[in-house]
Amino acid sequence: MDSETLTWIFIAGGIILMILETVLPGGVALFLGFSGLGVGVLRWLGFLTDPFWSVFLWLISSLGLTIAIRPFIKKYLKGERFFKFADEDYEAIDKEVDVVETVTDYDNSGRIHFQGISWQARTMDGEIKPGQKARISYRENTTWIVEAMDPGSMETTVRKKEEN
Repeated sequence: MDSETLTWIFIAGGIILMILETVLPGGVALFLGFSGLGVGVLRWLGFLTDPFWSVFLWLISSLGLTIAIRPFIKKYLKGERFFKFADEDYEAIDKEVDVVETVTDYDNSGRIHFQGISWQARTMDGEIKPGQKARISYRENTTWIVEAMDPGSMETTVRKKEEN
């Protein structure tokens, strides 16, 4: 490989690496590209002629830029960040849901339709029939605890306890 080809490989490779930084941000590709472009310019100006020393200078300058300058750039040029609690239960409270199977207060056999999925449901008192609307109160494990949207439409079941 002749000297001019190696010079253009350093220049083109450096430019490509710096462009790649826009696709894969992190700072490393930018420093590798900047070092490659610098070595290519030094070769083009005639300061570097030996291929071994060109590659060695590229490695050392890339390592130096990455170790020395990257922490400062990360400190002062921070990326965009945001934080949000991922508490689905909190966001689900008071959401209106459709009752798919009768929801009762004595077991988890009732089902509601929420977020496109059928979930186990239970109510605190009474019974909610299929087709009625309910409101989510909270969740116990995988069972949603719901209450009827219209308390007047909720049928209350009366149970007699046996006295011993």
